[in-house]
Amino acid sequence: MKRVWIVGGALVVTLGALALAMLLGSASFDYRRFSQHEGRLRKVMREAPTADRLTRALQDEGAPLLAAPRTPEEAEQVIAARGGRKLAELRQKAARYPQLRVFRAADMLYFVWFDADGVMRDFTCVSA
Repeated sequence: MKRVWIVGGALVVTLGALALAMLLGSASFDYRRFSQHEGRLRKVMREAPTADRLTRALQDEGAPLLAAPRTPEEAEQVIAARGGRKLAELRQKAARYPQLRVFRAADMLYFVWFDADGVMRDFTCVSA
């Protein structure tokens, strides 16, 4: 009877350790994924690209344009449909900047804002 408890306890500890390792691995992967995408866009933003130039560059890299809303109402529809957990942040930025374009880069959505002259001013990455 004692062996059953020892084997059962060892199994529980092993499964707990495995679950913890998987959880930490998943969290680390998500952090790394977000930081890579954000670092990429932060670097691009320093170059102050125009909307057309950024669109061409991202499309050449395989990140297609998903939406380019022309009105605040259209922007709100895109944000509501694709914003996920970052709705509040996206709506704040939409209120500040007149132009929005949304791109799909692998498993991430790039919400990129441009000023009235069409120059990139801000961005938000959202997990697709």
